[in-house]
Amino acid sequence: MQLTIGKLAQASDVGVETVRYYQRRGLLGTPARSGGDSWGGGIRRYGEDDLRRLKFIRSAQASGFTLDEISELLALEASDDRVRVRTLARQRIDVLDEKIAQMTQARAALARLADQCAASDKGPCPILAAFEP
Repeated sequence: MQLTIGKLAQASDVGVETVRYYQRRGLLGTPARSGGDSWGGGIRRYGEDDLRRLKFIRSAQASGFTLDEISELLALEASDDRVRVRTLARQRIDVLDEKIAQMTQARAALARLADQCAASDKGPCPILAAFEP
């Protein structure tokens, strides 16, 4: 399989600029231009490994890993250092647990305000009043 950058991006459900950004960050390789034309350009072609790596990056991001952590995970893939991979995963779980706790508190507070708002039509709306400086 040989894909242009546009087809690679489309197959991974990202934009072309995202692919280029990952290349600048060193997360994804930049293949040499093939062929050539009167301007000396040619087309970069991406293969199965590039698509797999791009999907890995996107999946890791969806799991909450930062790009720096993903870079480390990609490096660890070659070394098979499972202890370090588990450590990174557990650290990410701790961060996610903290965010979940914060969001749960925010949800509960907003639900209380919504109930207070529905309880009376008099005075300022408790929701709007809570957000005033």
